[in-house]
Amino acid sequence: MSGSQGETGNTDGSDATAPEVRILEARVTELEIKASFAEDLVDHLNAQVAKQQEQIDALVREVMQLRRQVPEGRGDGTGGLRDELPPHY
Repeated sequence: MSGSQGETGNTDGSDATAPEVRILEARVTELEIKASFAEDLVDHLNAQVAKQQEQIDALVREVMQLRRQVPEGRGDGTGGLRDELPPHY
């Protein structure tokens, strides 16, 4: 019965030969490997983004805390940045 199905076992009348099928299988395998690496990379980058967002949130909280410690306008009479420059300027 193998003679009626052709080289590849196709009964649909396609002209795909065994070497063509192997080439297509190799290409599909290569694409699956690339997709797997891409998925791993996306997962890694997602973890990095989440970590960086935590760091940003912590820095925002720290800046807000520092702003509460230094009142706006500095009414304590210490002056501005110009008065804080070293004397050699």
